[in-house]
Amino acid sequence: MNKFKSVFIGAIILGIMVLAGCNTHQVDADGDGKIKIIAAHNQTSPDNPYQTGLLKFKEVAEQESNGTIEVEVHAGTIGTEESQLVEKLQLGAADVIVASPGFMTQTGIREVDLFSAPYLFNSYDHWLQAVDGEVGNKVADIINEKSNNSFKVLGYWTAGVRHYYGKKPIESVDDFQGVSLRTQTSGVVSDFWTSTGAIPSSISWGELYQGLQQDVVDSSENAYPFFVQQAHHTTSNGKYITETAHDYTTRFFLINGEKFDQYSEEQQEVILKAAKESIKAERESTLLQDEEYKKKAIDEGAIVNEIDRQPFIEIARPILNDFAKEIDVEDLLKDIYELDK
Repeated sequence: MNKFKSVFIGAIILGIMVLAGCNTHQVDADGDGKIKIIAAHNQTSPDNPYQTGLLKFKEVAEQESNGTIEVEVHAGTIGTEESQLVEKLQLGAADVIVASPGFMTQTGIREVDLFSAPYLFNSYDHWLQAVDGEVGNKVADIINEKSNNSFKVLGYWTAGVRHYYGKKPIESVDDFQGVSLRTQTSGVVSDFWTSTGAIPSSISWGELYQGLQQDVVDSSENAYPFFVQQAHHTTSNGKYITETAHDYTTRFFLINGEKFDQYSEEQQEVILKAAKESIKAERESTLLQDEEYKKKAIDEGAIVNEIDRQPFIEIARPILNDFAKEIDVEDLLKDIYELDK
């Protein structure tokens, strides 16, 4: 019996050692100081700025580490939904991902949903000041703390500037009365559009082209690269683009914090440098595509007009204030307002 107990205990110890070895394998595959990083985003197009950003991350990380860091880039191959990537990052099945505020909110970190609010930023420079400054640092600390170090922010990417496009041009807020708009149908985004008189619709992105073509929905909103790539501007209800610029978008560039802490100081420095270069590359690519796809839309018959955004900002401001109070980020919102003075 004692012999059996000894064998049983030995098996348990061996199992623990194997599991420990598996965890070590995640960080140092061959025990020679080399590590492999799985980096992923949810876009499948090779021309997407996300791909540009992650390829730059790979290039710099591998060069600066002299080959001791290998980066494997996945473009929609381990998840086309951001929720899948967020889950994989938490579980350690992915090491670096890109995620939007909405999917971060689903993890219970409500504070980040402030970045989803319309007219939070009044210009691209305003957005840069916020995310690259103290506001960005505070949000990064909140994410890291509330995720118990599952998420560490490496920086902030963009997905362009979102505008209205629909069956008619918008000249004033009054033109939104009764217009069905494909957008979020709950939360602060829905509250804003409802306040303009629009009717939020939940038609899926994959069905939107047909919905615009067949008059199921009157309009939608997104950044030029996204809706022009899908040819929404060629439909009967997507021809008119009004540059509302209601959302200078924020995307979180994240690494698994627990794994990051296991890397050597030299490896951490390389990863941070690679992240910095990738952020620069992704932003430049997005800004360039905003211009290119706007021109493409106009060349293909879309009609673009600008609009006085102040009445929209005045509608958004009290909604923003109430929302910031609800999710306990009033100080953060105040800091963002102050940057635009």
